[in-house]
Amino acid sequence: MKKGKGLIGEFKAFLMRGNVIDLAVGIIIGGAFQAIVKSLVDNIIMPVISLLTGGIDFSNLFVVLKGDGKTTYDTLAAAQEAGAATLNYGLLIASIINFVIIGFVIFLLVKAINTLSERAKKPTPEAPAVVKDCPFCKSEIDIAATRCPHCTSEIA
Repeated sequence: MKKGKGLIGEFKAFLMRGNVIDLAVGIIIGGAFQAIVKSLVDNIIMPVISLLTGGIDFSNLFVVLKGDGKTTYDTLAAAQEAGAATLNYGLLIASIINFVIIGFVIFLLVKAINTLSERAKKPTPEAPAVVKDCPFCKSEIDIAATRCPHCTSEIA
Protein backbone atom coordinates (compact mmCIF):
# COMPACT_ATOMS: atom_id res chain seq x y z
CA MET A 1 0.00 0.00 0.00
CA LYS A 2 1.02 3.56 -0.54
CA LYS A 3 2.31 5.57 2.35
CA GLY A 4 -0.26 8.22 3.01
CA LYS A 5 -1.38 10.38 5.83
CA GLY A 6 -0.74 7.89 8.58
CA LEU A 7 -3.18 5.26 9.67
CA ILE A 8 -6.25 7.07 8.29
CA GLY A 9 -4.66 7.42 4.86
CA GLU A 10 -3.73 3.74 4.75
CA PHE A 11 -7.22 2.74 5.88
CA LYS A 12 -8.80 4.90 3.17
CA ALA A 13 -6.48 3.40 0.53
CA PHE A 14 -7.41 -0.08 1.75
CA LEU A 15 -11.14 0.64 1.54
CA MET A 16 -10.87 2.13 -1.94
CA ARG A 17 -9.21 -0.92 -3.41
CA GLY A 18 -11.48 -2.61 -5.92
CA ASN A 19 -11.46 -5.98 -4.15
CA VAL A 20 -12.85 -4.58 -0.90
CA ILE A 21 -15.67 -2.73 -2.65
CA ASP A 22 -16.50 -5.81 -4.76
CA LEU A 23 -16.56 -7.92 -1.62
CA ALA A 24 -18.90 -5.49 0.15
CA VAL A 25 -21.29 -5.44 -2.81
CA GLY A 26 -21.17 -9.24 -2.97
CA ILE A 27 -22.03 -9.57 0.71
CA ILE A 28 -24.97 -7.17 0.43
CA ILE A 29 -26.34 -8.92 -2.67
CA GLY A 30 -25.72 -12.31 -1.03
CA GLY A 31 -27.78 -11.27 2.01
CA ALA A 32 -30.68 -10.21 -0.19
CA PHE A 33 -30.32 -13.38 -2.28
CA GLN A 34 -30.30 -15.50 0.87
CA ALA A 35 -33.63 -13.98 1.96
CA ILE A 36 -35.18 -14.89 -1.39
CA VAL A 37 -33.86 -18.46 -1.28
CA LYS A 38 -34.95 -18.87 2.36
CA SER A 39 -38.46 -17.84 1.35
CA LEU A 40 -38.34 -20.29 -1.57
CA VAL A 41 -37.22 -23.11 0.72
CA ASP A 42 -39.62 -22.34 3.59
CA ASN A 43 -42.71 -21.63 1.49
CA ILE A 44 -42.36 -23.85 -1.57
CA ILE A 45 -39.71 -26.58 -1.29
CA MET A 46 -40.14 -27.66 2.34
CA PRO A 47 -43.94 -28.15 2.00
CA VAL A 48 -43.30 -30.32 -1.08
CA ILE A 49 -40.62 -32.31 0.78
CA SER A 50 -43.02 -32.63 3.74
CA LEU A 51 -45.69 -33.94 1.39
CA LEU A 52 -43.25 -36.45 -0.14
CA THR A 53 -42.11 -37.65 3.30
CA GLY A 54 -45.63 -38.27 4.56
CA GLY A 55 -46.36 -34.95 6.24
CA ILE A 56 -43.17 -34.50 8.25
CA ASP A 57 -42.75 -30.89 9.36
CA PHE A 58 -39.00 -30.46 9.77
CA SER A 59 -39.40 -27.36 11.93
CA ASN A 60 -41.16 -29.49 14.58
CA LEU A 61 -38.56 -32.26 14.79
CA PHE A 62 -36.94 -31.95 18.20
CA VAL A 63 -35.88 -33.89 21.27
CA VAL A 64 -36.56 -32.60 24.77
CA LEU A 65 -33.26 -32.60 26.65
CA LYS A 66 -34.45 -31.31 30.00
CA GLY A 67 -38.01 -31.34 31.19
CA ASP A 68 -40.10 -33.14 33.79
CA GLY A 69 -39.83 -36.35 31.75
CA LYS A 70 -43.56 -36.97 31.73
CA THR A 71 -44.81 -34.12 29.57
CA THR A 72 -44.75 -34.48 25.81
CA TYR A 73 -44.99 -31.52 23.49
CA ASP A 74 -46.75 -31.51 20.14
CA THR A 75 -44.74 -28.63 18.67
CA LEU A 76 -41.39 -26.99 19.18
CA ALA A 77 -43.14 -23.73 20.04
CA ALA A 78 -45.08 -25.45 22.84
CA ALA A 79 -41.89 -26.99 24.25
CA GLN A 80 -40.05 -23.67 24.17
CA GLU A 81 -43.02 -21.88 25.73
CA ALA A 82 -42.98 -24.40 28.58
CA GLY A 83 -39.26 -23.71 29.08
CA ALA A 84 -38.06 -27.16 28.10
CA ALA A 85 -34.51 -27.46 26.78
CA THR A 86 -34.70 -28.90 23.28
CA LEU A 87 -32.38 -30.24 20.61
CA ASN A 88 -33.86 -28.87 17.37
CA TYR A 89 -32.52 -31.27 14.76
CA GLY A 90 -35.38 -30.51 12.37
CA LEU A 91 -34.26 -26.90 12.06
CA LEU A 92 -30.76 -28.18 11.29
CA ILE A 93 -32.14 -30.39 8.50
CA ALA A 94 -34.06 -27.41 7.10
CA SER A 95 -30.89 -25.27 7.23
CA ILE A 96 -28.87 -27.96 5.43
CA ILE A 97 -31.51 -28.19 2.69
CA ASN A 98 -31.47 -24.38 2.49
CA PHE A 99 -27.66 -24.39 2.17
CA VAL A 100 -27.68 -27.05 -0.58
CA ILE A 101 -30.30 -25.15 -2.55
CA ILE A 102 -28.43 -21.83 -2.21
CA GLY A 103 -25.22 -23.56 -3.31
CA PHE A 104 -26.93 -25.12 -6.31
CA VAL A 105 -28.56 -21.86 -7.38
CA ILE A 106 -25.24 -20.01 -7.06
CA PHE A 107 -23.57 -22.77 -9.09
CA LEU A 108 -26.18 -22.35 -11.84
CA LEU A 109 -25.78 -18.56 -11.73
CA VAL A 110 -21.97 -18.73 -12.01
CA LYS A 111 -22.24 -21.32 -14.77
CA ALA A 112 -24.61 -19.06 -16.74
CA ILE A 113 -22.32 -16.06 -16.26
CA ASN A 114 -19.29 -18.08 -17.40
CA THR A 115 -21.18 -19.30 -20.47
CA LEU A 116 -22.20 -15.75 -21.37
CA SER A 117 -18.68 -14.43 -20.87
CA GLU A 118 -17.27 -17.21 -23.08
CA ARG A 119 -19.74 -16.29 -25.83
CA ALA A 120 -18.85 -12.61 -25.50
CA LYS A 121 -15.16 -13.27 -26.01
CA LYS A 122 -14.14 -12.71 -29.59
CA PRO A 123 -11.65 -15.21 -30.92
CA THR A 124 -8.29 -13.57 -31.38
CA PRO A 125 -6.87 -14.03 -34.85
CA GLU A 126 -3.73 -16.09 -34.96
CA ALA A 127 -0.61 -14.00 -35.47
CA PRO A 128 1.26 -14.60 -38.72
CA ALA A 129 4.27 -16.84 -38.42
CA VAL A 130 7.59 -15.06 -37.89
CA VAL A 131 9.77 -18.17 -37.83
CA LYS A 132 10.04 -21.42 -39.74
CA ASP A 133 12.04 -24.61 -39.31
CA CYS A 134 15.11 -25.34 -41.37
CA PRO A 135 14.37 -28.51 -43.39
CA PHE A 136 17.95 -29.72 -42.88
CA CYS A 137 18.88 -29.06 -39.24
CA LYS A 138 15.37 -28.42 -37.87
CA SER A 139 16.46 -25.17 -36.15
CA GLU A 140 14.10 -22.19 -35.97
CA ILE A 141 15.01 -19.48 -38.45
CA ASP A 142 13.45 -16.20 -39.56
CA ILE A 143 10.56 -16.58 -42.01
CA ALA A 144 12.33 -14.44 -44.64
CA ALA A 145 15.71 -16.23 -44.39
CA THR A 146 17.11 -17.79 -47.56
CA ARG A 147 20.03 -19.47 -45.75
CA CYS A 148 20.03 -21.19 -42.36
CA PRO A 149 22.34 -19.39 -39.88
CA HIS A 150 22.98 -22.67 -38.06
CA CYS A 151 23.86 -25.13 -40.82
CA THR A 152 24.31 -22.60 -43.70
CA SER A 153 22.03 -24.64 -45.98
CA GLU A 154 20.17 -22.75 -48.69
CA ILE A 155 16.44 -22.58 -48.05
CA ALA A 156 14.18 -22.56 -51.11
